[in-house]
Amino acid sequence: MPSFDTVCEANLVEVKNAVENTVKEISTRFDFKGTVASIEIKDKEITLIGDAEFQLTQIEDVLRNKLTKRNVDVRFLDKGDVQKMGGDKVKQVIKVRNGIESELAKKIQKLLKESKLKVQGAIQEDKVRVTGAKRDDLQAAMALIRKDVADVPLSFDNFRD
Repeated sequence: MPSFDTVCEANLVEVKNAVENTVKEISTRFDFKGTVASIEIKDKEITLIGDAEFQLTQIEDVLRNKLTKRNVDVRFLDKGDVQKMGGDKVKQVIKVRNGIESELAKKIQKLLKESKLKVQGAIQEDKVRVTGAKRDDLQAAMALIRKDVADVPLSFDNFRD
């Protein structure tokens, strides 16, 4: 039976490369000289550190540009709140989304049921597997998911005939 997986996965290698390029640019930019401006990545969390919120937004802009150049969708970034550190430093943690949350998976499954297409959606950990009798139905399901779930960067892989 034909099937495909709906996933939400960023290319973490490209994300890491973008962070490293951002570090290089921060170290060479004149407006960051003599400040504590820095950025680092651990697992799936990017930490921005700066002297003020304004500086954090500048670092984030540089990061977004580097991610875009590496073809990583910036919708994978999930910004946290700005937190005060010792002295007058501030930090912000940005999480890189990986996997579909259960709420969104249920929404996709419900969407497929209500569409009257002859496909079934099954939630498997952090992805949704869609199966159907015909390849055309699966392609219609992909188009439907792309149209209705536009706020999350979903991709489709593991297409089997």
